[in-house]
Amino acid sequence: MASHIVGYPRMGPKRELKFALESFWDGKSSADDLKKVASDLRASIWKQMIDAGIKYIPSNTFSYYDQVLDTTAMLGAVPPRYGWNGEEIGFDTFFSMARGNASVPAMEMTKWFDTNYHFIVPELGPDVNFSYASHKAVNEYKEAKALGVDTVPVLIGPVSYLVLSKPAKGVDKSFCLLSLLPKVLAIYKEVVADLKQAGASWIQFDEPILVLDLGSQTLQALTAAYAELESTLSGLNVLIETYFADIPAEAYQTLTALNGVAAFGFDLVRGTKTLDLIKGGFPSGKYLFAGVVDGRNIWANNLTASLDTLNSLEGIVGKDKLVVSTSCSLLHTAVDLVNETKLDNEIKSWLAFAAQKIVEVNALAKALSGQKDEAFFSSNADAQASRKFSPRVTNEAVQKAAAALKGSDHRRATNVSTRLDAQQKKLNLPILPTTTIGSFPQTVELRRVRREYKANKISEEEYVSSIKEEIRKVVELQENLDIDVLVHGEPERNDMVEYFGEQLSGFAFTVNGWVQSYGSRCVKPPIIYGDVSRPKPMTVFWSSTAQSMTKRPMKGMLTGPVTILNWSFVRNDQPRSETTYQIALAIKDEVEDLEKAGITVIQIDEAALREGLPLRKSEQANYLDWAVHAFRITNVGVQDTTQIHTHMCYSNFNDIIHSIIDMDADVITIENSRSDEKLLSVFREGVKYGAGIGPGVYDIHSPRIPPTDEIADRINKMLAVLEKNILWVNPDCGLKTRKYPEVNPALTNMVAATKLIRSKLSSGK
Repeated sequence: MASHIVGYPRMGPKRELKFALESFWDGKSSADDLKKVASDLRASIWKQMIDAGIKYIPSNTFSYYDQVLDTTAMLGAVPPRYGWNGEEIGFDTFFSMARGNASVPAMEMTKWFDTNYHFIVPELGPDVNFSYASHKAVNEYKEAKALGVDTVPVLIGPVSYLVLSKPAKGVDKSFCLLSLLPKVLAIYKEVVADLKQAGASWIQFDEPILVLDLGSQTLQALTAAYAELESTLSGLNVLIETYFADIPAEAYQTLTALNGVAAFGFDLVRGTKTLDLIKGGFPSGKYLFAGVVDGRNIWANNLTASLDTLNSLEGIVGKDKLVVSTSCSLLHTAVDLVNETKLDNEIKSWLAFAAQKIVEVNALAKALSGQKDEAFFSSNADAQASRKFSPRVTNEAVQKAAAALKGSDHRRATNVSTRLDAQQKKLNLPILPTTTIGSFPQTVELRRVRREYKANKISEEEYVSSIKEEIRKVVELQENLDIDVLVHGEPERNDMVEYFGEQLSGFAFTVNGWVQSYGSRCVKPPIIYGDVSRPKPMTVFWSSTAQSMTKRPMKGMLTGPVTILNWSFVRNDQPRSETTYQIALAIKDEVEDLEKAGITVIQIDEAALREGLPLRKSEQANYLDWAVHAFRITNVGVQDTTQIHTHMCYSNFNDIIHSIIDMDADVITIENSRSDEKLLSVFREGVKYGAGIGPGVYDIHSPRIPPTDEIADRINKMLAVLEKNILWVNPDCGLKTRKYPEVNPALTNMVAATKLIRSKLSSGK
């Protein structure tokens, strides 16, 4: 029986690591306390895999923040601004790179391929002095071995690491990052030698960039890298793992031709065409790690279908060389279904979280070796049939309404410049209007109120009164700060997707279905199991309440259909576009009800638009077509005087800027500060943008408070490439994760910087 797990969630079944990290960051616990929680988590994960019968168990997939940052630490590639002294990298330097500190900003953070997980982008250049500065990979291997578990140490592959990096500040943007390969490989050799000495017999290199459309230079670098490592790797079984999409034919040929590599891992859930490549030729004597159990979603595996796939592969690679695996790391799914005591039993029978996926992997491996658990397979088949035929899944009226959308374009009747003129006459905003993205800090008291209301410990009247009071405080704070377009702070909301899902049909919810987004930040994606519709208004009461407290414009705050899709666990029994159109119709109803209630500025966040972009270029145009169309559907019916905003964060948007323009929003706010104003380069290169735009002026994912002159400098950089009459001033993202002692001075400085620039503009300086 040969079974393998690519990687496993590290937060813990009840977010134990999150709470330990935040306690440590707040100075409430020691480094030893944090390390104890981490080691206990690792031990429990390894034991879980041993008990389930997994043969190839990973180590070094745990991280205190991010696996790419771990690699940066391993290579000693610390940017100079952190003042690192060259010794073994400890928590101070590590967390400063991840989160920034009082004096220096954090490193850039962006999405890990097309997932909602964020990684810390390495900053590299010709002058980086790489050194073996973190022995984490070896230490965790030894830690597992001391517990009696012989693991497969996992490293981000050297080629993927370099391709995912960016030139450091001051380094020419055309600098070839792959030119650093010899320097990086010198460190990898030291790590591999240490792992061999510690007793490792297998090693896994994750090279996910191989699923992208790569040029010949990158593929040549892959060949050169593993040729250089070959002698060091001698005596080890080497697995190169790919995931998230089909691997292109040229990359497949290059990968499977590598010498000294014993095994190749492929995602056969999202990479269905890869099966054809394998059937067309797989190197004799090599292991195939077949990723047939989905690491990205929470639906129970169709064991019968997977076993059929595995049986066909067995005929190609041989029984002794076929290993059953997950399609990617289980980092992207929830941890354990056992903790879901409140989930509907029928829906629960359709699901498998990470802990259950381990069992599925081993059940398939046993079946492949002739030890099929008939009862387990029978129960699985019953659940598959239950889901397929359940009347809860299908709503014929919703399906018809969504299908009818496809033939039309759905655009607002007038162009954006005409609308902006009409909106300005109504709103009378100053030049460089200020706003925030939506949420304000969620205090301990606020979370307590929501928790007690959900548990029926306080009445609805008490709950509404408490939330109104919180909104009043947020409105007064913004008025005192002299912010121009206000938000109500979203005190009634647990999460920007879950909140809406709870009020839409076709959604189910978990209690502990948490998934890491970045660092200690976790999200609890709702589960879209059926057709989606809106039974009643979702936000109108709170937005109207907030607007009644001020004469300034109050933004209605909604989450867009594509973001709800991409930040949920989505049904896999119909195209994602179908589900998105259903959500778009529900949001359209809400937008029109907000307008009727007198809300004249409505923000429809599409933070995850870029995230859902397929990794292969041949599939991107189709996605962007229906994703952008879905956004336009939501606001096609509003008046010219109603201003539609949208927001996007932490992704590389430059390559889809024309699709963003095609969304036809009146104002877009977008992350800009943490990525060194990368967004502005697209406008420097001549892209014309006529709608309102607010590139973020400070990073809200760091506790650092930006000074007024720094924010003013950012605004001036924006004015160098954008017209002053379309520019807005705002933070990078919502303020939910920050504390008021950080938010108040940061917003004070933001408004002060704006007024300083306004004064200079009015005086002609």
